[in-house]
Amino acid sequence: MITGKQQNAVIQYWYEKAQESLASAKREFEAESLTFAMNRIYYAAFYAVSALLMSHNLSFKKHSGVRAAFHQKFVKSGPIETKWGKFYDRLFEDRQEGDYVVFISFDKAYVKGQLTECALFLERLRPLIFSTLSAFDG
Repeated sequence: MITGKQQNAVIQYWYEKAQESLASAKREFEAESLTFAMNRIYYAAFYAVSALLMSHNLSFKKHSGVRAAFHQKFVKSGPIETKWGKFYDRLFEDRQEGDYVVFISFDKAYVKGQLTECALFLERLRPLIFSTLSAFDG
């Protein structure tokens, strides 16, 4: 069991990794490395969702566990709109294809749109992630 301060540190760590991954995705996009940009976009979302789950004392070792818990706790039951659940699922599939499908390529306009949406996704999750931090101070 981790303490409140440790939990805060983990939450902040995952959210910072989300921001770093989003910045990396932008650099990869600008370099026209679209497959790598999609990978980084997915990881930005994954780290943000991991921070959100940790803010509710939930942690998973597998991507499938993070994905399932996100849907069960936040999409199906409330505060996250269904469109964001579908967005996260699409990023997961895109990352899988980009990493494991031979000769895959992504359309530049599509990647740009996903990059924009991911920034909005992180902003959508941010208040939910950090609403619990003050409860652990001290």
